[in-house]
Amino acid sequence: MTDFVFPPAAPRSLPVTGGTGRFPIGRVFCIGRNYRWAPDEPAPREMPAWFMKPATAVVPAEGLLPYPPGTEDFCHEVELVVAIGRGGRDIDPAHAEADHVWGYAVGLDLTRRDLQQQAKRVGGPWEPAKAFDHSAPCSPVVPAAICGHPREGSIRLTVNAAERQHADLSGLIWPVPELVAMLSRSVTLMPGDLIFTGTPAGVGPLQRGDVVSASVAGIGEFSLTVTH
Repeated sequence: MTDFVFPPAAPRSLPVTGGTGRFPIGRVFCIGRNYRWAPDEPAPREMPAWFMKPATAVVPAEGLLPYPPGTEDFCHEVELVVAIGRGGRDIDPAHAEADHVWGYAVGLDLTRRDLQQQAKRVGGPWEPAKAFDHSAPCSPVVPAAICGHPREGSIRLTVNAAERQHADLSGLIWPVPELVAMLSRSVTLMPGDLIFTGTPAGVGPLQRGDVVSASVAGIGEFSLTVTH
């Protein structure tokens, strides 16, 4: 038995739709711009940038969402989330879904936008803008055995019942297999890793008291109330 100097924290996990087990969370990878935000936006020639959030940023998407400290521009970004069940390095995109993706969820990549803009101006890291507590609310994970591997379907977010973001998963510039392969060329993916796949146009600020609702067709939906 390992003699820890203090009790280690319990592993983070998410509930699984249709089962009693839980999905253990490893690392959280977040993909940058992966939808066209304007109809005439040219297709990118290079894969999108990515960054990370800690597993501790992931919380069940239910109930209250604390407004974070240190910001006056707290923004929502709804995303399809990929849950990795089998890891690997240099994964072939043709085998990524069938061999490595365990399931899918709906998540929010919450952002302290003012801190992100400050970081961009000086070339600083994005962790203060992206990696704060409660910055990755996530729905239960739906096993791919139940939902398949979605390539189309509505992705939507409303604030106080007013639509802010609405697109189709078919609009992903780089689809899930390519994202999994890209990440695996840089790091060895592991079971429990989550991949937030990018957000459609329409990101915007949240205020205290707002009710934010998000959904991906066939995967899940949730509502949160922003609190103090």
